Amino acid sequence: MSATPHRRPVRQNRALRMLDRLEGDPRADRLIDTMRSAVRALPLGPGRDALHGRWLGHPVHPLLVQVPIGTWMSAAVLDLRPGRSREAGLLIGVGLAAAVPAALAGAVDWADLHSRQARVGLVHALSNAASLGLYAASLTCRAKGRHAAGRTLGFLGLTAVGFGGALGGHLAYRQAAGANHAEEVPQVVREGWHRIGAVDEFPPGEPVRRSVDDVPLLVVNEDGTTVHVLAERCSHLAGPLAEGTVADGCVECPWHGSVFRLSDGLNVRGPATAPQPAFDSRIVDGHVEVRLRRDDREALAARDRDARVTGSAGE
Repeated sequence: MSATPHRRPVRQNRALRMLDRLEGDPRADRLIDTMRSAVRALPLGPGRDALHGRWLGHPVHPLLVQVPIGTWMSAAVLDLRPGRSREAGLLIGVGLAAAVPAALAGAVDWADLHSRQARVGLVHALSNAASLGLYAASLTCRAKGRHAAGRTLGFLGLTAVGFGGALGGHLAYRQAAGANHAEEVPQVVREGWHRIGAVDEFPPGEPVRRSVDDVPLLVVNEDGTTVHVLAERCSHLAGPLAEGTVADGCVECPWHGSVFRLSDGLNVRGPATAPQPAFDSRIVDGHVEVRLRRDDREALAARDRDARVTGSAGE
């Protein structure tokens, strides 16, 4: 008779427990609301969508931070060698200049996050602000000839950047801030036409929620003959588009104001950086049927597969 092996209980690591507590701690919410209002009040105009990264198709903040992180890491390498403090200082200065647009882009994105994300984002921002202060002090010390102090402050700045980067990774990969929340739709909706209801169930001009393969859909009956259908969960942070406002051929998300064109799901205004998956529609025997709209390459591949299956069946 063999003894049952003793298994140690599996526990979440300490860092994740701390982050879970941070996400659920509401004590900074009043400060967060004040800071959000200030960021949203900035007179950025069309530049706000540019900072969100709508032109790029995903947030621009991760792209912009490559310059300060790269220059500061390079400065740290130079600081390991004697007599290279001047060159390291030049790199630190470049990083400080590049950090300004990166921070602005991050602030614009942060202002439109959920509360739990915003709490982590606040600490992320504070860590990065500390790194800016440390690097500015490092540059000042180097200019005064205090190179040892400058190097020490530089290494401390890099440590703060690393901590802030870890929190940024938590935001992006665990909390899905900045991710496309509609990306899975083409992966789970089966090919072909799906009946979603009678035409009379969709009052003209009003958003209605339906579903296909457990995927929520936004259905807008334009005039009784033209029916627009999009994935219903906003690509920004999964807001309910069926509760949004329909006007001028578009729907506006009720959570953060992203605007999508009903005809094809194009994101015409941020903070969403990805379009909504769109569906073709048709009316058959008084009922609305929908089919996921795929790009030309996918459609050609699907027709090629169907032709091969048909040919095999006929042999």
